Amino acid sequence: MTGVDPRDELIIHLPALRAFAISLTRNKSAADDLVQETILRAWSSFESFVPGTILRAWLFTILRNVFYSDLRKHRRDVQDSDGVYAARLSQKPDHDGHLAMRDFHRAFETLIDEQREVLILVGVLGFSYEEAAVTIGCALGTVKSRVNRARARLAEHLGLQDDESILTVDRF
Repeated sequence: MTGVDPRDELIIHLPALRAFAISLTRNKSAADDLVQETILRAWSSFESFVPGTILRAWLFTILRNVFYSDLRKHRRDVQDSDGVYAARLSQKPDHDGHLAMRDFHRAFETLIDEQREVLILVGVLGFSYEEAAVTIGCALGTVKSRVNRARARLAEHLGLQDDESILTVDRF
């Protein structure tokens, strides 16, 4: 085998994996566990990694599969060990910036998992549509469609007009 061992590149993908895991789990502790499980599974199955393919996409696919497998297993479980749900019962004083962010967060939460997932990959983590398609295992057109529908839904929930952008930087 020539070139760089992909195991040596794992560490450079950890921040992006953690960011994606946080976006899926909405819980830093659960996200860390998800990233750890992803790395363990990747490490133990590196023989299935095809040299010359995109390591980042392979890792994100593992992370995504682990997340959805766990979600199906624990669909009815409710955990609140770090008080996330309890914190939602109280409301801290807001000011304009926090109000806008809270509105965006609420609108983002209304998106279906597939739309939220693709916006995180493309808009936040900077994946190309092609990389996102490979990562989530669907057609390029499906990724573009999900991004478009998610943007439209966010704009609708935020009450934006056609000429207004969701963000000041139009990444979504």
